[in-house]
Amino acid sequence: MLTALTGLVLCQFAGEVIARGLGLPLPGPVVGMVLLLALLVWRERRGLVAVPASLRGVTAVLLGNLSLLFVPAGVGVVTQLDVLRANWLAVAVSILASTAIGLLVTGWMMQALAAPDATDAPE
Repeated sequence: MLTALTGLVLCQFAGEVIARGLGLPLPGPVVGMVLLLALLVWRERRGLVAVPASLRGVTAVLLGNLSLLFVPAGVGVVTQLDVLRANWLAVAVSILASTAIGLLVTGWMMQALAAPDATDAPE
């Protein structure tokens, strides 16, 4: 379990180093998740178990307690209620717009990825 947790933290750290070192407009943890995905795909292609049991256990515990990870963000929102009150319209518009854009992009990507490929058509 400690090995898997260390691996997750190392992927996050490597992602942070890469994102800052290359000046990427992405958060380091996102780059770290891409690195972890690449590592797991590489393991699978080499014939190894793609996701080791220890990593499954650690991720199950983290996902089981995911709601606790939102507590600091919630506290941050509560401490900034006066700012939110002053800018409620901009916040509401940005939330609605980003949700709509996210749904549109997700739908477009789903259609593009699920479209039948011309090479898969029966002859």
